[in-house]
Amino acid sequence: MSATRQLDAAEVERLTRRGLRLAQLTVAYNVVEGAAAIALGLLAGLVSVVGFGIDSGIESIAAVLVGLRLAARLRHGEPDERKERTTLRLVAATFFLLAGYVTFEGVRSLVTAETPETSAPVVVLLVASIVVMPVLAAAKRRVGLALGDNLVLADAAETRICVLLSISTLAGVVLFQLTGAAWLDPVAAFVIAAFAVHEGREAWEGELVHDHHDDHDHHHDAEAPVGGSEGPG
Repeated sequence: MSATRQLDAAEVERLTRRGLRLAQLTVAYNVVEGAAAIALGLLAGLVSVVGFGIDSGIESIAAVLVGLRLAARLRHGEPDERKERTTLRLVAATFFLLAGYVTFEGVRSLVTAETPETSAPVVVLLVASIVVMPVLAAAKRRVGLALGDNLVLADAAETRICVLLSISTLAGVVLFQLTGAAWLDPVAAFVIAAFAVHEGREAWEGELVHDHHDDHDHHHDAEAPVGGSEGPG
């Protein structure tokens, strides 16, 4: 990958170790978050929160897959392209699994006219996720872009989806109390599912690095003054 060629071996190793630590942190956080969400959801009778806990489990699977490949790179020095591709497609499959589950939950919620209820511990859990997960996602994205690495970028995208689900679940609970509109959460779930399918397809095709670099280039093209040039930010 072009981004990796511009880095020396020590920098590649440093970034790879950072990516591994972030994947490990994601697994640790999601195991705790998922267990808490499922327990609190069952106690409060909040199916959407139980679903949020299941999402944490799906995200943990993706982070474990990415972490295993990064650890293998550190052991062997060079990535095994065949195994990297297989792992990327397995991670992509978790996006489709997540999209399917979120869609199922959204349809079920609409059909059964399920109404969200408030629970202070659940609100605290969701707010914590909204605070922690964007930081993790941004850190992973920086590593992925620096390495030109589709696996790390896919992991970052999955973490962003976790943020969206946290916001959606929390908004569903709060907005229902304010407006009585129980359909808002399922509709938001369908939007998130569509985003998950899009990211999953990008990961499956290995196009995440290409798309992120295009976005970066377009951003700088828009900012660069006509007839002049700017150094890299």
